Amino acid sequence: MGSIEGILTGFQTALSLEAIMFVAIGVVVGTFIGMIPGLGPITAIAVMIPITFGMDPAAALIMMAGVYYGAMYGGSTSSILLNAPGVAGTVAAAFDGYPMAQQGKAGKALAISAIASFVGGTVSVILLMLLAPALSSVAVAFGPPAYFALMLMGLTAISSLSEGSTIKALLSAVIGFMIVTIGIDAQTGTQRFTFGNINLLEGIDFLVIALGLFALAEVCTLIINRKDLNMNDAHKIGSLRLSKDDFNEMKGPMTRQSFLGFIIGVLPGAGATISSFIAYISEKKLSKKPDEFGKGSIRGLAAPETANNAATSGAFVPLLSLGIPGSGTTAVMLGAFIVLGVQPGPLLMTDRPEIFWGIIASMYIGNVFLLLLNLPLIPYLAKILLIPRPLLISLVIMFSTVGVYAISFNTFDLYMLLLFGIIGFLMRLFAFPAAPLILAFILGGMMEDSFRQSLTSSNGSLMVFVYDPIALTLLIIAGLTFVFPIVRQLRKRRG
Repeated sequence: MGSIEGILTGFQTALSLEAIMFVAIGVVVGTFIGMIPGLGPITAIAVMIPITFGMDPAAALIMMAGVYYGAMYGGSTSSILLNAPGVAGTVAAAFDGYPMAQQGKAGKALAISAIASFVGGTVSVILLMLLAPALSSVAVAFGPPAYFALMLMGLTAISSLSEGSTIKALLSAVIGFMIVTIGIDAQTGTQRFTFGNINLLEGIDFLVIALGLFALAEVCTLIINRKDLNMNDAHKIGSLRLSKDDFNEMKGPMTRQSFLGFIIGVLPGAGATISSFIAYISEKKLSKKPDEFGKGSIRGLAAPETANNAATSGAFVPLLSLGIPGSGTTAVMLGAFIVLGVQPGPLLMTDRPEIFWGIIASMYIGNVFLLLLNLPLIPYLAKILLIPRPLLISLVIMFSTVGVYAISFNTFDLYMLLLFGIIGFLMRLFAFPAAPLILAFILGGMMEDSFRQSLTSSNGSLMVFVYDPIALTLLIIAGLTFVFPIVRQLRKRRG
């Protein structure tokens, strides 16, 4: 079956009344699940697996896909309004989205998020439809050396995430590396930095750190600044309208990050979180006004929101074409495929074209539904900011603690949440950026595993990174990314 025939088959499946209904259910559930910190699409899809047992596989999988990309839309809402990321992939949206909300531009921030998400999702679906079979071979070509080089390239941009001292940004990243090593070593089974506490054997969950460093740290700041009259702007919703200049400013980031986010999403294990951070960093480096990032920049919000939704669609390339999960959520979806009697992989396109192409075609419809759902809801969602400050603080604490407890049902995680809330507040107090810590934590585990696998495959020789052309290219880019800012600073000092 050719691509054109496959696309027509997909739309025939996706445009049936049953499929449209399940797409609508999926995106609505995903949106509201994404708004609640700690739950996320993994939990929702895991709960749906027994519920959808016995259903038509195409309809069930279309609904689960809707939950996945719908959660990205919803997760940005809590990031922008409360600085409490709903899902891991929307952490970067808080960097500029929350400052915009504090400046009385919550309506504009949510509108930018919705439009950027729609563009990223739609462009990536088109790319998925056209390039899915071909890109599966690209995903396989990325071996451990290439993954290590990619992660290193991301880390070399840590200086871009610092608002002041580069030394403080590097120290923050070192703390992130230290935290990610806590737990049992996957290769040797050795306990590392657990201090004999069985609750640390599996390490510390990402959302515990993210909600602590952002949500609880913000709560501490709000409590201390409760008499600050300048905080009154945070209660203003502002206009939802975007000017021509706003669209012109969004146009470049949305175009670039749609492609970049999709490509990163294709790589197994990379996912929306990494793509959103790389998008934010790359846009800051390309911007003529990098100082505006972190203070309510339109580009700083549009870039990660475009990339994380593009990566969501990209993650379906290895899942559908190779049977390899591209993210944590698609790993759960792989289980759903198997339970429903569908085997994803190279034969899925020919054996079950209505499922392969139906899921892809349903994403078009889902993205339109999400835009139509989110834009009218913006005035009502933004009214969260009108809630009295004491009640708002209580709600943030409640959602954060419930979300963290729902991950593992372990009260120890609540103590860790409190600990990282205190650490986040102290980092703000002494001007240590939290973003490098988060980025190092995300990339550190994958970087360590890839480095070890590379050395194991080459009997300990570092030349494995030279012989791999993809790894070598990425390492050169990483080196230039690291050296260029230093050279630029030296020139400024001499000047």
